[in-house]
Amino acid sequence: MNLLSVVVLAAGKGKRMNNPELPKVLANINNFPLIYYVLNEVVKLSPLSTVLVTGHKGEMVREFVNTNFKGSFHFAIQEPQLGTGHAVLITEKLFYNFIGNILILAGDVPNISASTLVEFIHNHNISDSDISVLSALAPNPYGYGRIIRDGNNDFIKITEHKDANESELEINEINSGIILAKSDVLFDTLHLVGNNNNQNEYYLTDIIEIGLKNYKKVFAFQCGDFYEIQGVNTIDELQKAEEFKNNLGK
Repeated sequence: MNLLSVVVLAAGKGKRMNNPELPKVLANINNFPLIYYVLNEVVKLSPLSTVLVTGHKGEMVREFVNTNFKGSFHFAIQEPQLGTGHAVLITEKLFYNFIGNILILAGDVPNISASTLVEFIHNHNISDSDISVLSALAPNPYGYGRIIRDGNNDFIKITEHKDANESELEINEINSGIILAKSDVLFDTLHLVGNNNNQNEYYLTDIIEIGLKNYKKVFAFQCGDFYEIQGVNTIDELQKAEEFKNNLGK
């Protein structure tokens, strides 16, 4: 059985959440913060360890997690914040002796389910994938990275919305931001990621192209419902996420 550890990205400032004093992952749905729902599902996977990458007012996130969850939780501080690739790379020293798969989640995706993640992990393992991406079909893909496939339907890269050309913008298979990778492959490829893009950031998604160039096995698996993997960046998206969660119980 492949060992599993988890990285949860929780460093966001939430500039569009109208509450600059609160880390984005502590914004509430039904009186519980976004990160609470994510970690509830993570615990069900029984990972060997879970690392939360914090940044803006990270002490508030650490206090919440330590107060409300038991288990092997560790923290890494991303300062300055130079993108998702940089966020995961700073956890490398915490996985120095770990040989297994690392699941990367966003702390602002409150409706992700353990069952979807289990299916995703299963697909990764039976395919002997080096790097896997959880994808979904979006009714409106605006703002999301696009899953780019070649003429044989093979996954070849992710293009961020801000970097996409006109034909890529028409693609509605999107990156959920959830990635699973063999630990050695993950950090080897992250060390090769550059920041030559419109945001001058180190994109985690660049490990796909780098992995392929280095003959790694890379897959995108459509496991998730779009509304399950939808992140929260605005007050409107927070309300939609709350509506979806409340409708799940009906």
